[in-house]
Amino acid sequence: MPNLKDLKNRIASVKSTRKITKAMQMVAAAKLRRAQDAAEAARPYTERFLTVLGSLAASVGDSDTAPRLLSGTGSDQTQLLIVMTAERGLCGGFNANIAKLAKSHADDLKAAGKTVKILTVGKKGRESLRRDYGQYHVGHVDLSEVKRLGYGDAAGIAQNVLKRFDEGEFDVATIFFARFESVISQVPTAQQIIPADFEADAGADTALYDYEPSEEAILADLLPRGVATQIFAALLENAASEQGARMSAMDNATRNAGEMIDKLTIEYNRSRQAVITNELIEIISGAEAL
Repeated sequence: MPNLKDLKNRIASVKSTRKITKAMQMVAAAKLRRAQDAAEAARPYTERFLTVLGSLAASVGDSDTAPRLLSGTGSDQTQLLIVMTAERGLCGGFNANIAKLAKSHADDLKAAGKTVKILTVGKKGRESLRRDYGQYHVGHVDLSEVKRLGYGDAAGIAQNVLKRFDEGEFDVATIFFARFESVISQVPTAQQIIPADFEADAGADTALYDYEPSEEAILADLLPRGVATQIFAALLENAASEQGARMSAMDNATRNAGEMIDKLTIEYNRSRQAVITNELIEIISGAEAL
């Protein structure tokens, strides 16, 4: 049984930890509101933008003049996995779940005989993937100095990816991120961005529009922006998911610390009572001996 001093020190340590987790929970709650608003505000624009691109893509079809970002290279042998995670931890299973989905996808591709390359965005994803998939890691984007995500951050990542595509480094690119649903629900998601992959009904309103210049020319200009837009939307979803996961994790940690303090306090009181009882017995025994 630990002595009273050890129990007292442990109680003080857990109380200090609870203060930290409570503070982190409050900070995450404050950041979550802003991140959630940004993610939800970006969704209508992203959806409508992709709908327009889908409409144009449906009208172009399998034309020989279709941009490579739409038609692809004609092969899917080399796959680039863009894994987006957080720069920091202490957010429950947020980072691990995204990395797990990417690893599963990479394993499936390797089993099919494909060549896998991994580009990481976020330090935690890089740390997780480099342990087992270091030979496939081809690059990393550091956003640790970014305090508030902007379209420019996504555009920089998009330029990196598009440059690799133009140089023939890969055939298909897929981004991995967590789609924000609620504080307790963040869904790991895989989304193909190169070649462009639109929903089946994205071109349903094709006949309603006449485009000038040609659809191919418009697509050649909009598709790179489409890549950046999808990356930006994924970054915003990730930011909201990270804060939601951290808020939930720190709330659980604070509750667990409170329960531990209660148990340790009970143990401390019992031990203290036992010590006092033993001292009284010794005093009474000594008095009777006299």
